[in-house]
Amino acid sequence: MNKIIAIVGMCGSGKSVASDYLESIGYKKVYFGGVTMEKLKENGMEINPENEKYMREKLRSELGMAAYAKILLPRIKEYSKDYNVVLDGLYSWDELVVLREELKDKLTLIAIIADRSLRYSRLTNREIRPLTNEEAYKRDIAEIENLAKGGPIAMADYFLLNNQDKDSYIKELKNILERIDNNEKND
Repeated sequence: MNKIIAIVGMCGSGKSVASDYLESIGYKKVYFGGVTMEKLKENGMEINPENEKYMREKLRSELGMAAYAKILLPRIKEYSKDYNVVLDGLYSWDELVVLREELKDKLTLIAIIADRSLRYSRLTNREIRPLTNEEAYKRDIAEIENLAKGGPIAMADYFLLNNQDKDSYIKELKNILERIDNNEKND
């Protein structure tokens, strides 16, 4: 099994930028949010913040808080046979517990942290699914209260502060990847 890196953080912190970078250097990406989009399309529902929240909470009410990990675990294991894998969107504590049980020490968490005002500014200005400050705040609260998003962030193996420009951010991400590689060599 190859490396599996989960990128965790609040909405607008820069998770997708990190995941896209890892994908660009050969990692196979598993996008947890893609499950939400797939389910919305299957049900003929419009993609918007309200429906996304509804579907995230519906899936977790039906399959438990580890729903996304349970749905995606077979894909993660399959990909990891031939590729390093990046997980974009691991949210809940229960998802982390399931993945840690199944993947053991092959799973590494990188938490992306950014000032809330900067995250909200990014969310307002992003091209895909922009959010107002009020929508971003409501999403933060819903993800913390209903999806137990804080646990995986708190228990990350590495933390990357993303309050800078993209080039500086990617440079810091590369430094963390080097540290991960060095830790594996020392094990």
